[in-house]
Amino acid sequence: MKKKIMRITTVPASLGILLKGQLKYMNNHYEILGVSSSGTHLKDVEQNEGINTQVVEMTRTISPFKDLKSLYKLYKLIKKEKPFLVHTHTPKAGTLGMIAARLARVPNRLHTIAGLPLLEAKGAKRTLLNIVEKITYANATLILPNSFGLFEIVKENKFTKDNKLKVIGKGSSNGIDTEHFKKSNISKNQQNELKRSLNISDTDFVFTFVGRLVTDKGINELIDAFSLINETNQNIKLLLVGTLETELDPLKDITLSSIESNKNIISVGWQTDVRPYFSISNALVFPSYREGFPNVVMQACAMEIASIVTDINGCNEIITNDKNGIIIQPKSTEDIINAMEFLLNNPEKTKAYANAARSNILKNYNRELIWSELLKLYKSLEA
Repeated sequence: MKKKIMRITTVPASLGILLKGQLKYMNNHYEILGVSSSGTHLKDVEQNEGINTQVVEMTRTISPFKDLKSLYKLYKLIKKEKPFLVHTHTPKAGTLGMIAARLARVPNRLHTIAGLPLLEAKGAKRTLLNIVEKITYANATLILPNSFGLFEIVKENKFTKDNKLKVIGKGSSNGIDTEHFKKSNISKNQQNELKRSLNISDTDFVFTFVGRLVTDKGINELIDAFSLINETNQNIKLLLVGTLETELDPLKDITLSSIESNKNIISVGWQTDVRPYFSISNALVFPSYREGFPNVVMQACAMEIASIVTDINGCNEIITNDKNGIIIQPKSTEDIINAMEFLLNNPEKTKAYANAARSNILKNYNRELIWSELLKLYKSLEA
């Protein structure tokens, strides 16, 4: 009879998208039970991953009454299911899941960190988030930062003891499906049709951003930089692939106005499949303030395009400056301008970065490598 592992995330999209394929792989070795809030994604997870799921409603915001209710339901579920290991992802699921698992006396309590929102917080909010983080780690038996940079940040902030920290492989929560993210999967006809529909010509240099359109992703600086370069160079396009979020961390009004009015800035919203957009791109520009281990950068590299990324954990682990891309300082419009202009003025360098990008992903971040390393860890905890 297989041992049972419970995997918990705050929202079902995290189970289905961030851990895509991994749950199915692990289900060959263990009985995997996925737990998250309700939503259509949860049924998709059951079908796509071949695992059982359970609903426990959790909020992404701090809501003491609702959080206590969620904690009690998680505790009851864990007591009933008796997993030998509980593994949580995302902040709220991590805090509630680790406390509940400890109360239920689960021997192995793992939490993966895939980014720390508190890094951009200040004052009382930062103090509160620090406390919550320490509570999560205190109730876990092992903390898995998904990058070496996060490992160091956790150490510097003294959130937990060093011997509780471990990075799986070279980093990343789930690696990347390198057969799926492959430029040859998108035909020339598809590329040409997409370019036509977006009014992009063959002579245009296409910079692309993929992710949420929020301040923390560096979008204000990116739009400023592009707008300034665009004044003297009309043969460039900026492709924005992602959801515009207006409540948490909204963009400046002037940024929104520029996106709306500049015909060379093309915003296509959320896309289920980002590969066609990468296939018509010359470079990824990803000026984020904070990350865990960014899937977008791995995807862009696997699709053989050069990258401009900020000098933050995760990004500076996937990208080596002047080898497969350019590393810049966060929150610097000037740095984004200089990097973009360098790629525009040095086509041979841009091509060299693109050529080096995929081999690094194949060597270090292929998803089977990450899954195999995580499986080894699970096996080592069985005793």
